Amino acid sequence: MAPKPSISNPTSKEVIFQVVLHIVMFLFFSFDRNQPQIQEFKVVAFINYALGALVINYVLLPHFFYRKKYLLFFFYVAIMVAMIIAVEELVLEQIYFPDSRGKYFPGVIYSLLDVMPVITILAGFKFAWDASTKQREVEQLRTSVKESELQYLKSQINPHFLFNNLNNLYSYAIEQSPKTPSIILELSSVLRYMLYDCKEKFVPFPKEIEHLKNFTKLNELQIEERGKITFNSENIQTGYEIAPLILTVFIENAFKHSTASQSKDIFIDIDVKVSDKGMLDFECRNSFRPMGNTESLSKGIGLENVKKRLQLLYPNAHELHIQDEQNVYYVHLKMQLNRCAT
Repeated sequence: MAPKPSISNPTSKEVIFQVVLHIVMFLFFSFDRNQPQIQEFKVVAFINYALGALVINYVLLPHFFYRKKYLLFFFYVAIMVAMIIAVEELVLEQIYFPDSRGKYFPGVIYSLLDVMPVITILAGFKFAWDASTKQREVEQLRTSVKESELQYLKSQINPHFLFNNLNNLYSYAIEQSPKTPSIILELSSVLRYMLYDCKEKFVPFPKEIEHLKNFTKLNELQIEERGKITFNSENIQTGYEIAPLILTVFIENAFKHSTASQSKDIFIDIDVKVSDKGMLDFECRNSFRPMGNTESLSKGIGLENVKKRLQLLYPNAHELHIQDEQNVYYVHLKMQLNRCAT
């Protein structure tokens, strides 16, 4: 991996920027409408300023100012400015204006007014460049942290799902149920989607709905004759995409609530609608009896996981409402779907 550029190790873009900036500053510094030709003194004087600014920008700023050694920074800047003025007054003016400007010192204030505008502009642009670079690094770091957290949250889902369904498959295999091959096929289809199609941050919405239907069929095998499962979907449009496995968690929770607390009269109603503007309206109702470990189901890994993912992926584009009353657990999610990238 190539070394990361730092504020003391300028990139090619920064070098080009500094060259253009110095050319522009030199033209303003040396321009005199009374003398169309550029004086040699202007050239060497500007070089004197530019060298001082170079030391401030690439030595004093990174080694003192950015390390919060402010007193040392301003102390050395004062010394650098004094050296620039001394070189101009004691050397350059003695060479180019020995009989006029070289015979007297105009004063500290006049000299500062002559030197500081150029130094301030050159150092100011360097500081602004570094601040912009740091801001981009912070944004990249935030993006990296966000992606890492999303990958971690997504990685929790597959083992969680696989653990639950392998337990169910084991029970059917022990009983030598004729439904075991069907369960294996459904499980294979669902796992294929979760392992291969969910690698992207977003997936086409119709493909996610197809997965939800397969997932529901797989879990419906647990219910058998103990209840009724309905899955309705309307206006499933092809022009939108969604973060994978968001809705899966709610459906998985519904089956866990119902099967853990009831041996009969189970119902799970799943309704998915999408408006013409891509607003998802997801509702899931399931029966449950407040007994056993059902109270802890709403606080499991899956639900906390999906809440975090919604906050990361749809921070201002979703509304999640969850309630349990009168032996019915209800989830209502409204979310603005993303348009598919073209």
